[in-house]
Amino acid sequence: MDILRRNSDYAMRAIVQLARNYGQQAISSRELSDLEDIPSQLASKLLQQLAKAGLVESSMGVNGGFSLAGKPEEITAAEVIEAIQGPILVNRCIAPAFVCSRKQACGVHDKLMELQRQMEDYLGGLTLAELAAEAELKETGKKKQCVAKKSKKRKLKAASGRRQ
Repeated sequence: MDILRRNSDYAMRAIVQLARNYGQQAISSRELSDLEDIPSQLASKLLQQLAKAGLVESSMGVNGGFSLAGKPEEITAAEVIEAIQGPILVNRCIAPAFVCSRKQACGVHDKLMELQRQMEDYLGGLTLAELAAEAELKETGKKKQCVAKKSKKRKLKAASGRRQ
């Protein structure tokens, strides 16, 4: 069982890309789909859900597309996930409306509540700005690795050419 469903993962990837693009031109759902390897129709559906939740805005026209509805520092991972899949629960017995006859005698309930609070605190404190910064670092690292590999290959090729 996944706590975060695939659609939530896709939505997080798309909205982090929007956070990385914050303050610039809107991005089309097709471009987001391509950038983040999300099926195109699903990307459109998820972006509509995020717009309905007030997390992204859509604009029509030649330069139309999607952009964040707020600052990346003010939108949390918890908000994005809940917009797509609803409340994140470790177990159904944690849900406020769930009535469990074993609640008082259950040795697991309190630990699940503790885990639930930790998860809510973590996701509620994790902003799109942090996730976008992390994505930038990873992308920059990949580019540096790629350049280093190409440079190493050129050096090896040059060295082998001199030996002949």
